Amino acid sequence: MLLICQYIDSRKEEFGVEPICQALTSADVKIAPSTYYAAKSRPRSARSRRDEALKAEIKKVQENNYCVLDARKMHTMLNRPEASVRHGLEHVARCTVERLMRAMGLHGIRRAKSPRTTAAHSRSSAPQTWSRGTSQFSGPMSCGSADITYVRTLSDWVYVAFAR
Repeated sequence: MLLICQYIDSRKEEFGVEPICQALTSADVKIAPSTYYAAKSRPRSARSRRDEALKAEIKKVQENNYCVLDARKMHTMLNRPEASVRHGLEHVARCTVERLMRAMGLHGIRRAKSPRTTAAHSRSSAPQTWSRGTSQFSGPMSCGSADITYVRTLSDWVYVAFAR
């Protein structure tokens, strides 16, 4: 409902509420103008007010900890006695912290993982000259070789190919 009301709010100056509701109803999004006005006049729920207070506290804790906390550690930080006094809630559920952090686009720092490489094929699928060891080359530098590897940089992995 919130998303529909936000959409109507963004377009009501241009088209008006009733025509937008008629267009949405014809597109199988059933909403009456009275439903929109009732939703706009209704006071905010206790959960949304609590969420706003927790979002501010989560943002403050995240900034004070160099933006490295994940939801598990954030949950621990918010449930400490000194933090409970600040945000005025005695307990914050972990699923609530996860939901709010996801909505705010926050996540903890993740350890870097090595890139996943493909598994090498068996020797039976290699060309006959490679698998049998027979050489049909006329001299040096007549056979090319190549290799691909990856190198860790400060920001990510870089793939490097060598060919001769």
